[in-house]
Amino acid sequence: MQSVKEKLCVLAPWRLCVKKIYKNMLQQSTLKYLQQLKKNNNKPWFEANRNKFEVAKQDWENLVQKILVEMATVDEDVANLTVKDCIFRQYRDVRFSKDKTPYKPHMGASIDRGGKKSGFAGYYFHLEPGNQSMVGGGLWFPEGGPLKKVRQEIDYCFDEFKNIITNKNFVANFGDLEKGEYSLSREPKGYDKDNPAIDYLKLKSFIAARTLTDEELLHPDLLKKALSAFEALKPLIKFINRSLED
Repeated sequence: MQSVKEKLCVLAPWRLCVKKIYKNMLQQSTLKYLQQLKKNNNKPWFEANRNKFEVAKQDWENLVQKILVEMATVDEDVANLTVKDCIFRQYRDVRFSKDKTPYKPHMGASIDRGGKKSGFAGYYFHLEPGNQSMVGGGLWFPEGGPLKKVRQEIDYCFDEFKNIITNKNFVANFGDLEKGEYSLSREPKGYDKDNPAIDYLKLKSFIAARTLTDEELLHPDLLKKALSAFEALKPLIKFINRSLED
């Protein structure tokens, strides 16, 4: 039986040869462009520097493409995704925001089963200069129904959940799930404050992340580090998505 990577080689060989053409890291010009955009977040500057945007966008898409090629062998749920399924537009939706700056001073890719709008948990890469970049993922602020399902799965299968988030690879990459702003101040309705899983049942989002420095973004090991983090995150993604399938 052919492996996922062998199938990709037959169906879309360009997805594999991209590894040979492009380096496993981002270019300095991409970070510089995003830094300049943050300082000049207006349409006239953007249009005058559109060529820089196109170069940076292509550099980012090249990296995401390489990640997708490798992720196809890590998690078959995301094997058929394209770059377009994962990346976000540079333009901000300012209709309901007090911040009227028209562009995002960062780039992002959400590698989720079914695509970035599917509602499933997935892997995320956030690119933002100034040591604000990160790799990680999970499920971000789900609505009431899905949130209830995830909490129930954690409550019913806490031993399994605990083994996932205390696994040495998970801890080495992320430490623990993000809490703070992602957590309720008290136990959610229907759960006792003495529940052994209460710290995780309080969560409104189920996110794990590790920061990437600007230096790491420009290092040849960038692809390897991103994939290592995603592989460590996979059991959590599977656990969450299992709860959402029912």
